[in-house]
Amino acid sequence: MTSQKLPPNHDFWRQRIERGREMGLESELGKKALEAGRNLDLDGVRAHVESLVSCVFGPSEIYEELLREIGDAHIVLIGEATHGSREFYEERANITKILIEEKGFSLVVCEADLVNMARVDRYIRGDSLDGSAAAALSGFSHYPLWIWRNKEVESFVEWARRYNEKVFLKDSLNGCAVSIHGFDLHGLYKSLEVVIEYLEKRDPEAAERAKKRYSGFAPFAPDAHQYGFATSGGRGQACEDDVTLVLAELQDMGRPAAAAAAAGGGHRCQDDEYFFAMQNAIVVKEAEEYYRTIYESYESAWIIRDRHMFNALVALKEHCEAMCGRSCKVVVWAHNCHVSDARATEIAWDWNQINTGQLCKEKFGDEAFSIGFSTFGGTVTAAPAWGEPGRCVRLSSPAPGTFECILEQVSPARFLLDSRRAEPNDIVLMKRSIGLVYREDAEADNYYRARVFQQYDRMIHIGRTTAVEPLDKESASEEIEEADEMPHTYPFGI
Repeated sequence: MTSQKLPPNHDFWRQRIERGREMGLESELGKKALEAGRNLDLDGVRAHVESLVSCVFGPSEIYEELLREIGDAHIVLIGEATHGSREFYEERANITKILIEEKGFSLVVCEADLVNMARVDRYIRGDSLDGSAAAALSGFSHYPLWIWRNKEVESFVEWARRYNEKVFLKDSLNGCAVSIHGFDLHGLYKSLEVVIEYLEKRDPEAAERAKKRYSGFAPFAPDAHQYGFATSGGRGQACEDDVTLVLAELQDMGRPAAAAAAAGGGHRCQDDEYFFAMQNAIVVKEAEEYYRTIYESYESAWIIRDRHMFNALVALKEHCEAMCGRSCKVVVWAHNCHVSDARATEIAWDWNQINTGQLCKEKFGDEAFSIGFSTFGGTVTAAPAWGEPGRCVRLSSPAPGTFECILEQVSPARFLLDSRRAEPNDIVLMKRSIGLVYREDAEADNYYRARVFQQYDRMIHIGRTTAVEPLDKESASEEIEEADEMPHTYPFGI
């Protein structure tokens, strides 16, 4: 990894980096996993592979077997092996469109902040002044821009708007229309603005109290990492008690009578301003804890974030069901590391961490279905270091014995793997995971140990992928460079 400035309490980060290398390709455990991969009988994998290459059929026919396996699942989690590969975005969108059109899915929940994605949702429902998907996505104005402001996301958003227009012509209640939401806890400052705006309309005195309680964040705006850096370890005055009081007061208010009367009457969950304000107040509370914790314990911060995403997902699903009076099916878009089952990886074995995919499996069982992605080579949009511009870089070839190398040996062409039936099902291999940051000369930093056939219900391998095309020329964030801080994605960039 590129050298980065470390905060004063940097011992933890140095230990984290050293610990990651102890578990990497050159570690004893890593070498053992590579040897297992080199000795793997590929027939136990090939027997459960289905080609996804067709010059004749469209996505619906190509994914016919996948749809059959998804069956009656109410939550489908679709990952990505990088944050910058066009084919992952493209195929995730294709699968989502089929789930919406053929299986009645109506919610798309993304690894994105709540407020910016709400603007996109208003656009696809025709309730926005934005004249295009690109304009609706312009709320994502901070680094890294390419994750959501790219050509593939733009195309899906335009499709969703056209789909909803057709639905609205048939159903005045918009019961089957698709909606898109963010469920991550980033965007603290925008979320607190939403809470204050809601309170100003409903209870001006409560709004003034919220402004005072949230004022502790003001000196660090707009970078919540600076707040976390300044208050971690008890060094500065934290806003922990204040954000809890704002949330508690909002909860005590309860939903307005008019909104309560609408519940179950076929109204859309997006129309409930109180629910949206509540979710933003929760974002503020849990983001405060997350940013303050990240400089004390990476493991604890990870758990805060993924548990928040899971709880937000459940809240969205249950609230929409209550408001619309029908079952709600959800597609989740997030990185592989969030949608997989953490129990099958070293983050659970060695670091006692959980993730969203694990929590979904524990709560929903077979009603939750997960799909992971993999690639062997090609190009990717990523940054050489946190805060630096995104760029198109070539992926290094995975080492022999890694999961990606094994899948490439099975077939370089695009295919679907029935992970649950692949053998030996409990084998531990080294698997690659690339987030925002990627350096060709630090390829070994991107691997972790996993029981790869237990992470997902299905895997899609695309031998060669290409870099996602941003809508903007990516620029580095000067605020982050000046903050002298370590981002939540370091060292793995996820």
